[in-house]
Amino acid sequence: MIYLVPPEPSTLSQDVPAWSAEDANFNFALEKYAMEELDIGSSYFLFWRTTPTLMIGRYQNTLAEINMAYAREHNVNIVRRVTGGGTIYTDPNGWQFSFIIRDPGEHRIEFSHFTKPILDALHSLGVDAQFSGRNDLTIEGKKFSGNAQYIRRDVVLHHGSLLFDTDLDALVRALNVADEKIIAKGIQSVRQRVTNIADYLPEKMTSLAFRDVMLSHLLRDMETYTLTERDIRRIIEIREAVFDQWSWNFGNDPQFNVMREGRFSGGKLTAHVFVEGGCIKDIHFYGDFFAKEGLEQLTSSLVGCRYEPTTIREALSRLQAQDYFYQISLDELFSCII
Repeated sequence: MIYLVPPEPSTLSQDVPAWSAEDANFNFALEKYAMEELDIGSSYFLFWRTTPTLMIGRYQNTLAEINMAYAREHNVNIVRRVTGGGTIYTDPNGWQFSFIIRDPGEHRIEFSHFTKPILDALHSLGVDAQFSGRNDLTIEGKKFSGNAQYIRRDVVLHHGSLLFDTDLDALVRALNVADEKIIAKGIQSVRQRVTNIADYLPEKMTSLAFRDVMLSHLLRDMETYTLTERDIRRIIEIREAVFDQWSWNFGNDPQFNVMREGRFSGGKLTAHVFVEGGCIKDIHFYGDFFAKEGLEQLTSSLVGCRYEPTTIREALSRLQAQDYFYQISLDELFSCII
């Protein structure tokens, strides 16, 4: 595995467009570049942090998830991930990690394998962290890390957040709550369910010192590769073409006349269906679920189907629709469509 490190900006030509290693858009573009274009190895690792940022899940409605007024007032970046799951808030006092692995064997979403090195490193610091639920890491039952995955052909992207000393008040306010009474209750509730790693360290340390200790464990068997100017230029192109685009981060909520939703072990799933002349004209899925690459192939295959139970169930079975989702069955998917 190869640890990818951005270069010092001062080492690059002056005509390289502006970029920052703490820009989530840049780091998401770097992940995409490593998945699809970088060919110096088969597996890569990133460890990075961000300015205050709201990271939206791939299948979520952005405006329904965030407090836009707060984000604008406090210069909180808003960007959509390629992975599913829910919206998270990150800031410079937290860290993100990314594993990009080629040839994953069974092309399925699985979290515990990728979180084990993180847990081992935390255990070495004296932090009793555990894997919990669908995709979380916890300490004493409180969440400090959410994880998400995306599979593209034979490549798995697994990334996660690490709340080290993150501003939990800002975390609550940046999400879609505007009423001050609700915010106050929300902050209290979040502090009961979410925590920072710094609160459990035997000895106090800075965020940068924490990074250094984590990397001393995680990089033991890794090579290090410093991205070149050519790499940086291409990553910036990807950032500008995808992650800087309003159409990617917000887009347009599709027109629909049927909406059904359910909450399952694999997450919340909402189907927006536009039915015209008794047939599906358009269909989109939203929620904090995880899905494999190609979900658009499933939705496009459902367009044109008669909107009646037998036809929909037969289509879902023929398309093996349950294979597109993590821990959501065909019956559960069917119940959200019709």
